[in-house]
Amino acid sequence: MTETQETEETREPQESPAAGRPSRRALIGWGGAGLALGAAVGGGAAAMAHAGDDAEPAAAGTGGAVAFHGAHQAGIATPVQDRLHFAAFDVKTGDRAEFVAMLKDWTEAARRMTAGKPVGEGAFDGLAEAPPDDTGEAMGLKPSRLTLTIGFGPSLFDRFGLQDKRPAALVDLPAFPGDNLERTRTGGDLCVQACADDPQVAVHAIRNLARIGFGKVAVRWSQLGFGKTSSTTPDAQTPRNLFGFKDGTRNIAGTESGRLAKFVWVGDADTGAKDAWMNGGSYLVARRIRMNIETWDRTSLQEQEDVFGRDKREGAPVGKAKEHDEPFLKAMKPTAHVRLAHPDANGGITILRRGYSFTDGTDGLGRLDAGLFFLAYQRDVRKGFIPLQRKLAAHDALNEYIQHVGSAVFAVPPGVRDSADWWGRTLFSEEA
Repeated sequence: MTETQETEETREPQESPAAGRPSRRALIGWGGAGLALGAAVGGGAAAMAHAGDDAEPAAAGTGGAVAFHGAHQAGIATPVQDRLHFAAFDVKTGDRAEFVAMLKDWTEAARRMTAGKPVGEGAFDGLAEAPPDDTGEAMGLKPSRLTLTIGFGPSLFDRFGLQDKRPAALVDLPAFPGDNLERTRTGGDLCVQACADDPQVAVHAIRNLARIGFGKVAVRWSQLGFGKTSSTTPDAQTPRNLFGFKDGTRNIAGTESGRLAKFVWVGDADTGAKDAWMNGGSYLVARRIRMNIETWDRTSLQEQEDVFGRDKREGAPVGKAKEHDEPFLKAMKPTAHVRLAHPDANGGITILRRGYSFTDGTDGLGRLDAGLFFLAYQRDVRKGFIPLQRKLAAHDALNEYIQHVGSAVFAVPPGVRDSADWWGRTLFSEEA
């Protein structure tokens, strides 16, 4: 949990042309035969919907669609939806062409699902003797602002002859003091972040991508999230985390194109010949943070407020009246979370957050397995999350009540530009 800010932006819905899509009766199954539907979609290049632009947010209240095409992937600077299904995958195939074909299949499926359409020919049409193209549980539901965002982990670059294309900024995260990472919740060759206002829509998306990728990839771990913990929309009410405090007050807003360019999007100045494919992308750190809910709930209000450096009612910094009043850091305790995480105390370090609360039953000892699934996007992990977390891990009073139990880092490539483009093209296509 940090005091830096996250952003979001809406995009215009865009239809994906169906003309030229192979008939299911001619080609049975998604991925079973390595069908590259992304490459087979006919029609000219559609007009690009720029993901970095601030667009009309009306779809937020209508269950509408967020445009899939853009200079940047949706789900980074897009207004944060209410629900999350995040999945990390391990690659099971050693065949580069087969993996690229799967990425193209995934892209076409994502293009359709984010528009509120079924995958392929849907759950009910097609050959009765073969499995349906779509699992069907989202039939009749609105798009619910579904966004799907893909990222590539460090371990992927040990495969497919990609060693020379691993970005310098895609470093393995170091061990931080207090970490208690579970191997089964850490790492992954690639990830997909599904965000939507309807949990069934988000789960449906990950389920279908996992099914399409069967034999090529397998889910390593996944996390469901609810109750967004950061606001990315100007003037919106700041949400509260499971400790009851407003979270993400100073998050980057989706309308702040200057801050996005400075802190989130990878540019020409960040890359060289080997990693120019990342221009327009970003770097994602995912951390599963367990909250010691029962201990926190027995802590006095004064101590809770001292730990954060804000009051619980308004979210105002110590000595101030309103949440967005500029904090006077020296008025806070030296170990206060806000004081330690604030950009003014860290040479201006700023990251874009879009985390979610989670609760996964109990731990067998009568304690809730609950906390924050932290998601942070930045231009360079070495200059963002790593130095910030080192400071927090060493000094933050909040550490008494939390523990990092899962961790992963991913390179998130630029957006899919049009109907002829596909996830990972800039990395895997020699022409790019």
